[in-house]
Amino acid sequence: MTVPTPDGNTGATSGPATGPAVDEPATVEPGTPVRAGLLRRVLKNPTAVACLVVIGLLVLVAVLAPWLTSQDPARSSVADALAAPGGDHPLGTDGVGRDVLARLLHGTRTSLVGAAIATGVALLVGVPAGLVAGYFRGWFDALSSWVANLLMAVPAIIVLLVVLSVVGQSTYLAMAVFGFLLSPGVYRLIRASVTAVREELYVDAARVSGLSDARIIRRHILPVVAAPSIIQAAQMLGVGIIIQSGLEFLGLGSASQPSWGSMLSDAFQNIYLSALLLLWPGAALALAVIAFALLGNALRDAVENAEKPRRSKATAAAAAATDARDSAADPRPPSVPLGQLAGDEVLVVRDLRVRYPRQDGSNSTVVDGVDLAVRRGEVLGLVGESGSGKSQTAFSVLGLLPPEASVEAATMTFGGQDLTAMSAGQRNELRGRRIGYIPQEPMSNLDPSFTIGYQLVEPVRRHLGLSKAAAKEKALALLARVGIPDPQRVFDAYPHEVSGGMAQRVLIAGAVSCEPDLLIADEPTTALDVTVQAEVLDLIRSLQEERDMAVLLVTHDFGVVADLCDQVAVMQTGRIVEAAPVHVLFAEPSHEYTRMLLDSTLEDAAPRPPLRTRAQAPATAQEVQA
Repeated sequence: MTVPTPDGNTGATSGPATGPAVDEPATVEPGTPVRAGLLRRVLKNPTAVACLVVIGLLVLVAVLAPWLTSQDPARSSVADALAAPGGDHPLGTDGVGRDVLARLLHGTRTSLVGAAIATGVALLVGVPAGLVAGYFRGWFDALSSWVANLLMAVPAIIVLLVVLSVVGQSTYLAMAVFGFLLSPGVYRLIRASVTAVREELYVDAARVSGLSDARIIRRHILPVVAAPSIIQAAQMLGVGIIIQSGLEFLGLGSASQPSWGSMLSDAFQNIYLSALLLLWPGAALALAVIAFALLGNALRDAVENAEKPRRSKATAAAAAATDARDSAADPRPPSVPLGQLAGDEVLVVRDLRVRYPRQDGSNSTVVDGVDLAVRRGEVLGLVGESGSGKSQTAFSVLGLLPPEASVEAATMTFGGQDLTAMSAGQRNELRGRRIGYIPQEPMSNLDPSFTIGYQLVEPVRRHLGLSKAAAKEKALALLARVGIPDPQRVFDAYPHEVSGGMAQRVLIAGAVSCEPDLLIADEPTTALDVTVQAEVLDLIRSLQEERDMAVLLVTHDFGVVADLCDQVAVMQTGRIVEAAPVHVLFAEPSHEYTRMLLDSTLEDAAPRPPLRTRAQAPATAQEVQA
């Protein structure tokens, strides 16, 4: 699906140093989904494998610590203070006679659990907040961003000291508080990823299918933010171990719990008597932090090396052209008014206006006073050059314009229902069920994370209430109906495994799967080669006749109009300048702009002469001089 832009066209479509924020993996492009081969690519990296082995051993040590030593890590014996390694104490004892090996093994559990608590709290707070803020925007986005910036500006150590002085010294409580202070970094990363992907065409396609926001977030947005979340978590685990050890070193943790930080504190007090005490906790701490850091880097590299999905971005050139047009004198004629209605119209629009705010506070009008009506069983072609407002008109009907767009209409009814009076939920019930949509870029409108069959079955089950088996049977029948030779293979395939023409047929099948009353086709053949274009047009026409649908076809190609449409409306700079039956418009165009568009086509033009060969071509001046 194309993403509407304010120009009337369609697109082919961090914190203060004082805060506790973790550096975000900025090189990971937002919008990159976790693919099935991610683990396989990680395992091909020797560094990543070594890190996973080290982390796995640390986890095993933490779990099996009580069985790996018979010594009590909290039992002290002044008589054995600073004992040399050997005998019952393989690594010796510390300054108060506690076994170093026992404390090292049990301290692994304390350090890992503390880091896991901090990371878990950061993810539990940051990920949902980032998802909601990035997807829904609005007041929650503004408020949560302000709170995140505030938390990142507060020195973490001050907050920890205040909390621990109030509730008492507790290692795990301190790490939970620290995890909350880390959450703004997670929030900002997830919000950025969601903001990037929410404008993707396959997300718009899911909205058109009538899926709820919660389902879109769960099935289409979460897989995309999983990759940066995993990378961030790996890095935060290393940071959490450092912070937890630092708190224990300063004596702010639980005195009864052995930890690497408390071992370092004791070693520094006895550094001149037994410097060897520094080696064991220091080595364990360095090994764990390095393993998590390198694993995070390996995960980032694996995601970056993955094949990126095709992404469409709105261009700035069309916006600049629109601004230049609006700033010039505007001698545009008024729109052609809508005539007498027959009574069987599926869609009626009167005086539709779409405006976008400018940076200087003024508004740019991209659709200005458009009237149109589409009857059941009729194909209305909305034709005009790029930037004329065709797609903006179609997206106004679908309710998919961006939030900053201002949409006004004297009348906008579908099947007698006022679209302008509907809530977002009511409009969502219409999309996919009673209003189908065929986008202009087939590959960009299929989610690369899911099979084609899943993406066809999901809307059918949502709107028609069919069982999984019945929905699959219907989807296979639709794939066969749109001319796909092997429906089961395409049903099981991922989008990158089919051609553009095949993907367009899949989207047509999806658009008509719920028997809609109105089908909106936005440049449905633009991305296809010439031979496939004719097949797709024949398919749309045959499906329209079979199901007696009303069709609104957005195009700039008069050849498509002649082949498919019954009625045609010509748009220029946001207004309809001529509307007529297709045979009348081609025979006797009344508006100068329509005649100009028809004259610009190559049909009925004088044939070009044959190309000259180099021997027949006249010599150039340089050749004559030579």
